[in-house]
Amino acid sequence: MNLTDYRNFTHTLLHHVQADPRVIGLVALGSMAEQNRTPDDWSDHDFFLIVQSGTQELFRQDLSWLPYTERIIMTIRETEHGLKVMYDIPHLIEFAVFDANELHGAKANDYHILLNRGDVDGIMTQISVRAPKPAYHPQRDLLMVLVLLYVGAGRYARGEKLSAHMFIKHHLIHHLIPLLMYATPADTSQLDDLDPFRRFEQVYPQVATALNQALALPIMPCAKGILALVESLSGMPTIAYPTEVVQIVRQYLDACDT
Repeated sequence: MNLTDYRNFTHTLLHHVQADPRVIGLVALGSMAEQNRTPDDWSDHDFFLIVQSGTQELFRQDLSWLPYTERIIMTIRETEHGLKVMYDIPHLIEFAVFDANELHGAKANDYHILLNRGDVDGIMTQISVRAPKPAYHPQRDLLMVLVLLYVGAGRYARGEKLSAHMFIKHHLIHHLIPLLMYATPADTSQLDDLDPFRRFEQVYPQVATALNQALALPIMPCAKGILALVESLSGMPTIAYPTEVVQIVRQYLDACDT
């Protein structure tokens, strides 16, 4: 969706909910908020709709208040409060419907209040997240990367290739990326407060390139590429580098790659 169509969608949504006296607030989130970035062709619409207590389930069930309802091709009730809706444009929207009390349990980072008929501003100020620099656990993450490489390679050698993919290209990444962030000084202000993996490529371009190249490989070359990234950390003074463990894991990867 181009920027003009994107903003037209936003304006149409606002027009629809403004006409309903049961609606207390509309809060644009993420790219839709247009606070620190402009929506691009791949941006979804993310928002909170705040309504009078007792009516929220009506808004979750009857989606006639949304723009372009004739173009909707799929709806998913993702959580108690939230839904995903897909249009044939194509376009995806993600939203949650709350009353004011339920809104206190939500979290947000970038947001823009488009409609406020109550204390929406006060509640959003309370729940907005500006996370401090994350607490890293580099020693634990390093060892977890090595053990997950080991487990994944064993699954591959046994013929459990799907499980190997999960260990090496999914479970492991949740430890590898924080480890690489810890090891690579950078201005992390562009990262998403709620998901630091978002925009990782913008903040760590060289590391991200190497990691993406490894992840694009078949499973065992991928595992060896990840191990090479780990070996690049051997000179870090703040990490007790487990030389013997790395050697054993490398030998095991070679033995499994037959």
